[in-house]
Amino acid sequence: MNWYAVRALYRFEMARFWRTALQSIVAPVIATSLYFVVFGAAIGARMTAVEGVPYGAFIVPGLMMLSLLTQSIANASFGIYFPRFAGTIYEILSAPVSPLEIVLGYVGAAASKAILIALIILATATLFVPITIAHPFAMVGFLVLTAVTFSLFGFLIGLWADGFERLQLVPLLVITPLTFLGGSFYSIDMLPPVWRTLSLANPVVYLISGFRWAFFGHSDVGIGVSVAMSLVFLVLCLAGVTWIFRTGYRLKS
Repeated sequence: MNWYAVRALYRFEMARFWRTALQSIVAPVIATSLYFVVFGAAIGARMTAVEGVPYGAFIVPGLMMLSLLTQSIANASFGIYFPRFAGTIYEILSAPVSPLEIVLGYVGAAASKAILIALIILATATLFVPITIAHPFAMVGFLVLTAVTFSLFGFLIGLWADGFERLQLVPLLVITPLTFLGGSFYSIDMLPPVWRTLSLANPVVYLISGFRWAFFGHSDVGIGVSVAMSLVFLVLCLAGVTWIFRTGYRLKS
Protein backbone atom coordinates (compact mmCIF):
# COMPACT_ATOMS: atom_id res chain seq x y z
CA MET A 1 0.00 0.00 0.00
CA ASN A 2 1.43 3.35 -1.10
CA TRP A 3 0.35 5.42 1.89
CA TYR A 4 2.37 8.39 0.66
CA ALA A 5 0.15 8.60 -2.42
CA VAL A 6 -3.02 8.20 -0.35
CA ARG A 7 -1.88 10.94 2.01
CA ALA A 8 -0.99 13.26 -0.88
CA LEU A 9 -4.43 12.88 -2.50
CA TYR A 10 -6.15 13.23 0.85
CA ARG A 11 -4.24 16.36 1.84
CA PHE A 12 -4.81 17.95 -1.57
CA GLU A 13 -8.58 17.47 -1.30
CA MET A 14 -8.68 18.70 2.30
CA ALA A 15 -6.65 21.79 1.34
CA ARG A 16 -9.29 22.64 -1.26
CA PHE A 17 -11.93 22.31 1.44
CA TRP A 18 -10.18 24.75 3.77
CA ARG A 19 -9.65 27.26 0.95
CA THR A 20 -13.43 27.48 0.64
CA ALA A 21 -14.15 27.39 4.37
CA LEU A 22 -16.69 30.23 4.14
CA GLN A 23 -18.81 28.30 1.67
CA SER A 24 -18.08 24.86 3.14
CA ILE A 25 -18.65 25.58 6.83
CA VAL A 26 -20.51 28.84 7.35
CA ALA A 27 -23.23 28.11 4.79
CA PRO A 28 -24.38 24.81 6.42
CA VAL A 29 -24.40 26.48 9.85
CA ILE A 30 -26.63 29.28 8.56
CA ALA A 31 -28.92 26.79 6.81
CA THR A 32 -29.21 24.70 9.99
CA SER A 33 -30.03 27.78 12.03
CA LEU A 34 -32.80 28.68 9.57
CA TYR A 35 -34.23 25.15 9.81
CA PHE A 36 -34.41 25.50 13.59
CA VAL A 37 -35.99 28.94 13.38
CA VAL A 38 -38.66 27.71 10.95
CA PHE A 39 -39.24 24.10 12.02
CA GLY A 40 -38.01 24.16 15.60
CA ALA A 41 -39.42 27.48 16.83
CA ALA A 42 -42.28 28.42 14.51
CA ILE A 43 -43.67 24.93 13.81
CA GLY A 44 -42.20 22.94 16.69
CA ALA A 45 -43.82 25.21 19.29
CA ARG A 46 -47.23 24.18 17.92
CA MET A 47 -46.46 20.45 17.82
CA THR A 48 -46.58 17.88 20.56
CA ALA A 49 -43.57 15.72 21.25
CA VAL A 50 -42.82 13.05 18.66
CA GLU A 51 -42.33 9.63 20.27
CA GLY A 52 -41.68 11.39 23.57
CA VAL A 53 -38.99 13.66 22.09
CA PRO A 54 -39.44 17.45 21.73
CA TYR A 55 -39.85 18.27 18.05
CA GLY A 56 -36.82 20.57 17.98
CA ALA A 57 -34.57 17.75 19.16
CA PHE A 58 -36.39 15.17 17.01
CA ILE A 59 -35.34 16.84 13.75
CA VAL A 60 -31.63 17.01 14.63
CA PRO A 61 -30.71 13.53 13.28
CA GLY A 62 -32.67 14.27 10.09
CA LEU A 63 -30.88 17.59 9.60
CA MET A 64 -27.50 15.94 10.16
CA MET A 65 -28.33 13.14 7.74
CA LEU A 66 -29.58 15.60 5.11
CA SER A 67 -26.31 17.49 5.27
CA LEU A 68 -24.22 14.33 5.48
CA LEU A 69 -25.72 12.83 2.32
CA THR A 70 -25.51 15.99 0.23
CA GLN A 71 -22.02 16.93 1.40
CA SER A 72 -20.62 13.41 0.90
CA ILE A 73 -21.94 13.21 -2.65
CA ALA A 74 -20.98 16.78 -3.59
CA ASN A 75 -17.42 16.58 -2.26
CA ALA A 76 -16.64 13.18 -3.75
CA SER A 77 -18.25 13.84 -7.13
CA PHE A 78 -16.53 17.19 -7.66
CA GLY A 79 -13.25 15.86 -6.27
CA ILE A 80 -12.91 13.18 -8.98
CA TYR A 81 -14.74 15.07 -11.75
CA PHE A 82 -12.44 18.10 -11.74
CA PRO A 83 -9.28 16.05 -12.54
CA ARG A 84 -11.22 14.49 -15.41
CA PHE A 85 -12.33 17.92 -16.61
CA ALA A 86 -8.80 19.37 -16.34
CA GLY A 87 -7.12 16.27 -17.79
CA THR A 88 -4.93 15.69 -14.72
CA ILE A 89 -6.64 12.35 -14.09
CA TYR A 90 -4.29 10.78 -16.64
CA GLU A 91 -1.28 11.83 -14.56
CA ILE A 92 -2.83 10.09 -11.56
CA LEU A 93 -3.66 6.95 -13.55
CA SER A 94 -0.13 6.78 -15.00
CA ALA A 95 1.49 7.23 -11.58
CA PRO A 96 2.41 4.21 -9.43
CA VAL A 97 -0.89 4.49 -7.58
CA SER A 98 -3.41 1.64 -7.43
CA PRO A 99 -7.17 2.13 -7.84
CA LEU A 100 -7.62 1.30 -4.16
CA GLU A 101 -5.22 4.08 -3.17
CA ILE A 102 -7.01 6.57 -5.45
CA VAL A 103 -10.35 5.68 -3.91
CA LEU A 104 -8.97 5.86 -0.37
CA GLY A 105 -7.57 9.33 -1.01
CA TYR A 106 -10.62 10.89 -2.65
CA VAL A 107 -13.35 9.06 -0.73
CA GLY A 108 -11.52 9.44 2.58
CA ALA A 109 -11.27 13.21 2.10
CA ALA A 110 -14.91 13.54 1.02
CA ALA A 111 -16.11 11.48 4.00
CA SER A 112 -13.94 13.51 6.40
CA LYS A 113 -15.41 16.78 5.12
CA ALA A 114 -18.98 15.48 5.41
CA ILE A 115 -18.43 14.18 8.95
CA LEU A 116 -16.90 17.50 10.01
CA ILE A 117 -19.89 19.42 8.64
CA ALA A 118 -22.32 17.02 10.36
CA LEU A 119 -20.54 17.51 13.70
CA ILE A 120 -20.62 21.28 13.24
CA ILE A 121 -24.37 21.04 12.61
CA LEU A 122 -24.73 18.97 15.80
CA ALA A 123 -22.82 21.62 17.74
CA THR A 124 -25.04 24.32 16.21
CA ALA A 125 -28.16 22.36 17.17
CA THR A 126 -27.12 22.35 20.84
CA LEU A 127 -27.47 26.14 20.80
CA PHE A 128 -31.19 25.77 20.07
CA VAL A 129 -32.29 22.55 21.79
CA PRO A 130 -30.90 20.21 24.46
CA ILE A 131 -29.40 17.13 22.84
CA THR A 132 -28.77 13.77 24.47
CA ILE A 133 -27.25 10.84 22.58
CA ALA A 134 -28.39 7.47 23.88
CA HIS A 135 -25.81 5.45 21.94
CA PRO A 136 -22.82 7.67 21.10
CA PHE A 137 -20.68 4.89 19.62
CA ALA A 138 -23.53 3.78 17.38
CA MET A 139 -24.03 7.40 16.33
CA VAL A 140 -20.39 7.70 15.32
CA GLY A 141 -20.56 4.35 13.54
CA PHE A 142 -23.62 5.38 11.52
CA LEU A 143 -22.00 8.72 10.78
CA VAL A 144 -18.85 7.12 9.38
CA LEU A 145 -20.69 4.32 7.54
CA THR A 146 -23.09 6.75 5.84
CA ALA A 147 -20.35 9.24 4.96
CA VAL A 148 -18.14 6.56 3.39
CA THR A 149 -21.03 4.92 1.53
CA PHE A 150 -22.35 8.11 -0.02
CA SER A 151 -18.86 9.40 -0.74
CA LEU A 152 -18.40 6.24 -2.81
CA PHE A 153 -21.74 6.98 -4.46
CA GLY A 154 -20.59 10.53 -5.18
CA PHE A 155 -17.34 9.15 -6.59
CA LEU A 156 -19.44 7.09 -9.02
CA ILE A 157 -21.45 10.17 -9.99
CA GLY A 158 -18.25 12.13 -10.59
CA LEU A 159 -17.01 9.40 -12.94
CA TRP A 160 -20.37 9.12 -14.71
CA ALA A 161 -21.03 12.83 -15.21
CA ASP A 162 -19.95 14.36 -18.50
CA GLY A 163 -20.65 17.96 -17.43
CA PHE A 164 -21.02 20.12 -14.35
CA GLU A 165 -24.80 20.06 -14.76
CA ARG A 166 -24.92 16.29 -14.29
CA LEU A 167 -23.00 16.56 -11.03
CA GLN A 168 -26.10 18.21 -9.55
CA LEU A 169 -28.65 16.03 -11.32
CA VAL A 170 -28.74 13.07 -8.94
CA PRO A 171 -28.32 15.05 -5.66
CA LEU A 172 -31.04 17.57 -6.56
CA LEU A 173 -33.57 15.32 -8.27
CA VAL A 174 -33.04 12.07 -6.34
CA ILE A 175 -31.17 12.34 -3.03
CA THR A 176 -32.70 15.56 -1.65
CA PRO A 177 -36.34 14.53 -2.33
CA LEU A 178 -35.71 11.05 -0.89
CA THR A 179 -34.19 12.62 2.23
CA PHE A 180 -37.11 14.98 2.79
CA LEU A 181 -39.56 12.11 2.23
CA GLY A 182 -37.49 9.73 4.36
CA GLY A 183 -38.61 10.99 7.75
CA SER A 184 -36.14 13.82 8.25
CA PHE A 185 -38.78 16.04 9.87
CA TYR A 186 -41.38 13.48 10.92
CA SER A 187 -41.80 9.87 11.95
CA ILE A 188 -43.16 7.62 9.23
CA ASP A 189 -45.37 6.07 11.92
CA MET A 190 -47.36 9.32 11.73
CA LEU A 191 -48.33 8.53 8.13
CA PRO A 192 -51.42 6.59 7.00
CA PRO A 193 -50.72 2.86 6.54
CA VAL A 194 -50.53 3.06 2.75
CA TRP A 195 -48.03 5.92 2.74
CA ARG A 196 -46.00 4.28 5.49
CA THR A 197 -45.71 1.13 3.38
CA LEU A 198 -44.61 3.19 0.38
CA SER A 199 -42.06 5.02 2.54
CA LEU A 200 -40.37 1.71 3.35
CA ALA A 201 -39.31 1.55 -0.31
CA ASN A 202 -37.23 4.69 0.30
CA PRO A 203 -33.67 3.59 1.25
CA VAL A 204 -33.01 6.86 3.06
CA VAL A 205 -35.69 5.93 5.61
CA TYR A 206 -33.41 3.21 6.99
CA LEU A 207 -30.44 5.57 7.27
CA ILE A 208 -32.38 8.25 9.14
CA SER A 209 -34.17 5.70 11.29
CA GLY A 210 -30.94 4.03 12.38
CA PHE A 211 -29.31 7.38 13.05
CA ARG A 212 -32.31 8.54 15.09
CA TRP A 213 -32.13 5.31 17.12
CA ALA A 214 -28.56 6.21 18.08
CA PHE A 215 -29.86 9.50 19.50
CA PHE A 216 -33.13 8.51 21.18
CA GLY A 217 -33.07 4.70 21.48
CA HIS A 218 -36.09 4.11 19.23
CA SER A 219 -36.71 4.21 15.50
CA ASP A 220 -39.28 3.67 12.78
CA VAL A 221 -37.67 0.40 11.61
CA GLY A 222 -35.48 -2.12 13.38
CA ILE A 223 -31.87 -1.15 13.95
CA GLY A 224 -30.70 -4.42 12.42
CA VAL A 225 -32.59 -3.67 9.22
CA SER A 226 -31.10 -0.17 9.09
CA VAL A 227 -27.56 -1.50 9.43
CA ALA A 228 -28.18 -4.23 6.85
CA MET A 229 -29.55 -1.76 4.29
CA SER A 230 -26.59 0.55 4.83
CA LEU A 231 -24.13 -2.29 4.30
CA VAL A 232 -25.95 -3.47 1.17
CA PHE A 233 -25.69 -0.02 -0.39
CA LEU A 234 -22.02 0.16 0.60
CA VAL A 235 -21.34 -3.16 -1.14
CA LEU A 236 -23.18 -1.99 -4.26
CA CYS A 237 -21.11 1.20 -4.40
CA LEU A 238 -17.88 -0.75 -3.94
CA ALA A 239 -18.92 -3.09 -6.73
CA GLY A 240 -19.63 -0.10 -9.00
CA VAL A 241 -16.26 1.53 -8.32
CA THR A 242 -14.47 -1.80 -8.87
CA TRP A 243 -16.21 -2.29 -12.21
CA ILE A 244 -15.28 1.21 -13.39
CA PHE A 245 -11.58 0.75 -12.64
CA ARG A 246 -11.55 -2.69 -14.26
CA THR A 247 -13.24 -1.51 -17.44
CA GLY A 248 -11.84 2.03 -17.56
CA TYR A 249 -15.35 3.46 -18.06
CA ARG A 250 -15.12 7.26 -18.34
CA LEU A 251 -11.52 7.10 -17.13
CA LYS A 252 -9.58 6.16 -20.24
CA SER A 253 -11.76 7.79 -22.86
